[in-house]
Amino acid sequence: MTADHIPTKDTQRWLGHPDSVRPMVLILGGFLTAPPLYQPLIRRLRDRGAAGAVVANVWTPDWLLAGARGIGPICTRSGRALQEAIRLSGTVSEGAPLLVVGHSAGGITGRLLTAPEPLPGRRFGAARWIGAIATLGTPHRLSDGEGIGRRIKDVASAIADDVVPGAFFAPEIGYLSVASRFIRGDPEGAGRERVAHLLYRSVIGRAAVPGTEGDGLVPVVATHLEGARHLVLDGVVHGPSLDGDWYGADAPVDAWWPVALEIWRSALAERAAAAPETIAV
Repeated sequence: MTADHIPTKDTQRWLGHPDSVRPMVLILGGFLTAPPLYQPLIRRLRDRGAAGAVVANVWTPDWLLAGARGIGPICTRSGRALQEAIRLSGTVSEGAPLLVVGHSAGGITGRLLTAPEPLPGRRFGAARWIGAIATLGTPHRLSDGEGIGRRIKDVASAIADDVVPGAFFAPEIGYLSVASRFIRGDPEGAGRERVAHLLYRSVIGRAAVPGTEGDGLVPVVATHLEGARHLVLDGVVHGPSLDGDWYGADAPVDAWWPVALEIWRSALAERAAAAPETIAV
């Protein structure tokens, strides 16, 4: 972050009416995703009152390389998108702190951006520019996964748990964790239930017992973030799929977006009640 992005009284016009300003949204994509996936979500959020949205320029190869290079490059790209969203907020959202929407592992990236220096040589300290973090199917709580869970824990979630555990900046930042009961994993069940069981085990290891509920990839239990507000939907799949609606489809967005907006406004009210010089975290 640079001094050009430090909020001032002139750029924080939202302080006079935090209950009516519209949010600028930063979307952080999930593991192995790419920005085009989130274009329909941008339209849906704008239709529901968002002032605008920016998607971090993180692509599938970036995630594939993260196992070797770590999460640093992904955080850096996400930080650039954060700066762009902050700039746009000054134009379309009266300088209000952003509402961050993190899908899957992108929710962990969002938490890392709030830390002063989560990684050696990379300073983000973006808590002052973020009003809420809404995570969609994010595996915050990982045990000893056997595949994707181990990789995400090693490169991202373990770092986040160390530097910004739980709802670290509440109440100045609101935290919402959204999960789904789409399918129960069962090693003796039908084909999809067996696949779900294997995927849940890849995320949380032996904690994925028969009957574990989840969105087809991330179990509900893995989405728990201490101190956050939790919302569990029914029948929502982890990502775009022929099986049904994912978190970014119309009906699920109608369920979680009003809650995200509520906790964002609550955080803004907390900051507006504070003296201007104490707003920055």
